[in-house]
Amino acid sequence: MTQTSEMTETYEVIVIGGGAGGLSAALVLGRARRRTLVVDAGEPRNAPAAHMQGYLSRDGMSPTEFLAVGREEIARYGVELVRDRAVDVTRGEHFAVALASGRTVHARRLVVATGLKDDLPKVPGVAERFGKDVLHCPYCHGWEVRDRAFGVLATTPMSVHQALMVSQWSKDVAFFLHEITESDLSADDLRRLAAAGVKVVPGAVAELVTEEARLTGVRLADGTVHAREVLFVAPRAIPQTGLLERLGAEFQETPFGSYPVVDPTGLTSVPGVWAAGNAMGFSEQVINAAAGGYRAGAFINGELLLADLDATP
Repeated sequence: MTQTSEMTETYEVIVIGGGAGGLSAALVLGRARRRTLVVDAGEPRNAPAAHMQGYLSRDGMSPTEFLAVGREEIARYGVELVRDRAVDVTRGEHFAVALASGRTVHARRLVVATGLKDDLPKVPGVAERFGKDVLHCPYCHGWEVRDRAFGVLATTPMSVHQALMVSQWSKDVAFFLHEITESDLSADDLRRLAAAGVKVVPGAVAELVTEEARLTGVRLADGTVHAREVLFVAPRAIPQTGLLERLGAEFQETPFGSYPVVDPTGLTSVPGVWAAGNAMGFSEQVINAAAGGYRAGAFINGELLLADLDATP
């Protein structure tokens, strides 16, 4: 990893975000001999998880190890990485990116891969156990906790979908209504939950019960405790897209928040600015983010090539 010391420098591409999407874009750009800088605040979304799944050839790998290997790979091709936070960006002849350290860097093109943050339900014990036995994605963790006693914490009527999905990995599923009532559920919801063998438990959840550093139960507000070994929750996604907003990118509302409008390559409505990973959508898993970063890097290289050729007298 190389860190530069100059206060102001111009790159061909600056990648903001050092997760799977950003590192993948940087790898492609470095191999294409593009002078590239990665600005990494070091706050990956999957930091609480001990392992990641579903990434062919990297199944079960630690997210921390995955990113460390990625940083080593981009360094082989001369890509620079700085541990810093991009706090502002403006657009002129080049993009000017202001960093928290006081440094300003410039680039012809930008990749915004700043991800999102998970705002967890405010139930005592959820934050402490998140990534261990409090989980959100069955595709990420379902196999590892299969056939255990599952709970699903409802925060919106859409939580029904999560309860139905996790029943693929366990036939012992309790759906804790918590912030919703049974009247919020449609007839189809109730029919499907019954068909999947999911037990509907009314009442607010007061806290999680743990013993010897593991989840053992879910306590309701009335004091009753339901023995559970795993709890699935649906965090509220908070996209970290402030830089795209400052640049005037077009956004669209989705059930999971407001995300930038992008074309199939990740290009936003702002010329010269691409988005990758969870900065462009809620459901971008690690493997999807890496693929999106690859596409963005390849198209940026091609665009820069043609721009330079067209500018040649």
